[in-house]
Amino acid sequence: MEYRPPIVINRLDAERLQRLIDDTADNGTDMVVAELLETELTRGEVVDPADVPDNVVSMNSKIQFTDLERNRQMTRTLVYPHALGNTEDGISVMAPIGAGLIGLKVGDIVDWPLPNGGKARLQIDAIVWQPEREKQYHR
Repeated sequence: MEYRPPIVINRLDAERLQRLIDDTADNGTDMVVAELLETELTRGEVVDPADVPDNVVSMNSKIQFTDLERNRQMTRTLVYPHALGNTEDGISVMAPIGAGLIGLKVGDIVDWPLPNGGKARLQIDAIVWQPEREKQYHR
């Protein structure tokens, strides 16, 4: 059974992500990921940036997580697609795995579909750095 825990999303992130989804719909690329991301935005609790708990994955957070299906731990920074070239360990929020990370809390596990019909089971191990925790609300 697929499990998706409740998520919390920074209001500014939600607005930017919705624009990104709308742009994707306009040009027809990455529609599967865009639709999954839009579902997450719809079900997420949207809060002001200052109200984001420090254990929640937000955009530009550096996250340590494990893909339990593949027994592989990674540390990545969740970024918008345009920032990938400037972020050494970046993972795009429009990538299949990246879209599944937004809004999760440390300790959460989510079952996330992959475009090839497979799935990832992601566990958030730690948030190494989070903009809201550093009071960087307008990044």
